[in-house]
Amino acid sequence: MKNSVKDHCLVIIGLILFVAGLIIVKTLSEPQGVMRALPYVCIGIGCGIFGQGMGNIISRKAVKNNPDIYKQIEIGKKDERNITIANRAKAKSYDMMIFVFGALMVSFALMGVEVTALLLLVFAYLFVIFYGIYYRFKYEKEM
Repeated sequence: MKNSVKDHCLVIIGLILFVAGLIIVKTLSEPQGVMRALPYVCIGIGCGIFGQGMGNIISRKAVKNNPDIYKQIEIGKKDERNITIANRAKAKSYDMMIFVFGALMVSFALMGVEVTALLLLVFAYLFVIFYGIYYRFKYEKEM
């Protein structure tokens, strides 16, 4: 029941953000600064939150009358093989991300992109790298 209430709240929040973004887009004729991007961010986040909530509601209703299908889905989620496959895929994508974002930062620097945007990208890149290093040390101590 708790998940149902949470999903309904997500749907409502998503709709509110979506409608607020549309209203801001339609009412502001000459947006400046942050207001140029804020409505579109609200629309995007609202659509994502709405989709997440509706997807959970629809999937719950679809398996509501079939407990066998629900059991199979739960077993599939908790299966060690599926978890291992997902973790290996994440590790491969992390390895690829290191090189892709490194090349992207270098190309942005060579193109002369604004320094603030470049620094934000560099800080996000370093945050991910240090996060990975922290967990590597943590897991090495545990194992």
